[in-house]
Amino acid sequence: MSEPLRLIALDEEDLAVISAHLQDAVVKVKDMAFLPQTKRFALLAARFDWLSVDSGKKERCATGLHFERVFKAAVKGFDQADGDRCLNLLSIRFFPEDAPAGQVILTFSGGAAIQLDVECLEAQMHDLGPRWPAKAQPGHCLDEPAM
Repeated sequence: MSEPLRLIALDEEDLAVISAHLQDAVVKVKDMAFLPQTKRFALLAARFDWLSVDSGKKERCATGLHFERVFKAAVKGFDQADGDRCLNLLSIRFFPEDAPAGQVILTFSGGAAIQLDVECLEAQMHDLGPRWPAKAQPGHCLDEPAM
């Protein structure tokens, strides 16, 4: 079994590493929350472990991600009341505005997105539990050979 992954992001480069590890994670709408009283946004995802593919395994792992110092969260392209809807996370990026403040954008397939207005970039990602076999390896149209 692989060691649980634990990462911290305090700048754009750190966040790019977290984004790469969370690419193709599956997130249920009900497993995301903005907690304005603590200025935190958190989610639980089923992360596809791209590193395990190199050893011939296709695995997912329960992973938590949270952002601190969040003032506002806005969603686009999905209904928050549709709790069982699964979203496929494509990327997470930080756009500085009035440094160190800025916006974190979580982009999902199908045009869904979450925008977090943050005082500064402060995120943590932690694997939370055991791994399980993935039903399939995520694919992208760029992975297909050109015709």
